[in-house]
Amino acid sequence: MTVREDLRVRPAGTADQRALAHLIQASPHVHRHLDWRTPLDWIGSSPFLVVESGGLPVAAFACPPDPPGVAWVRLFADSETLPLVETWQVLWEAARAGLAGQGATVAAIVLNDWLLGLVAGSGFSNRQDIVMLERDQPDPAEAPLPEGVTVRAMLPSDLPAVAAVDAAAFEPIWQNSLPALNRAFPQAALATVAEAAGEVIGYQISTRNPFGAHLARLAVRPDRQRRGLGAALVVDLTRALANHGLSRLTVNTQSDNRTSLALYRRLGFRETGERYPVYEIRVP
Repeated sequence: MTVREDLRVRPAGTADQRALAHLIQASPHVHRHLDWRTPLDWIGSSPFLVVESGGLPVAAFACPPDPPGVAWVRLFADSETLPLVETWQVLWEAARAGLAGQGATVAAIVLNDWLLGLVAGSGFSNRQDIVMLERDQPDPAEAPLPEGVTVRAMLPSDLPAVAAVDAAAFEPIWQNSLPALNRAFPQAALATVAEAAGEVIGYQISTRNPFGAHLARLAVRPDRQRRGLGAALVVDLTRALANHGLSRLTVNTQSDNRTSLALYRRLGFRETGERYPVYEIRVP
């Protein structure tokens, strides 16, 4: 698609940071991926594109792959210099061209109705929903640790082993890469690993918020699943939170992940009613 002569599409650069920060703050249409990084942290990764007018970005789109082969729409911002649909189409087509040949799946968690129309109109299809759950009970849940397993605080040196557990436990679209975990760890309020025979076989990372805590990640190595380890990690977390006077814990999972949903319901979590669709498209 061509763009007006007074506009051009180009990669974002570090010199754009201030202008992009203003665009994100002032734009009437902003999508930011739920991520361990801020949108501007992706500058320098490709594709991260802007529409420029008069030397300043008036729209932006970023979907750099991480892990390889999985490109979440991490940022879309529009100042209405062009009609919304036209801005999306111009940037999406340029980003898709940049991904061509990599065999990437591009995905977006749709948090706004206006984004739903854009992705659906570009050939994205609904993969599943993100389901939000919460537990607000003063008493910790109960679940014993499997024999021979211990839980301890996560250390920076654990992160490569944690990344290996994550890669084994999830399909690529939901995996946390080692660079992502390196970003996540300093932001965690509570992070623990489960060990057996000196090996990391599971982990959880949780963050604090004004209302309590959020279980951002729970993973167990596939050969150790269905033995109560995931439940034991969550119970250890609820006890730690109770010691800090916190009872509210939130978590999200996929609508088609029956095992995960059953685990959280058994531990006292209830759906909040919030659901966000995940849309994806394959770029050959």
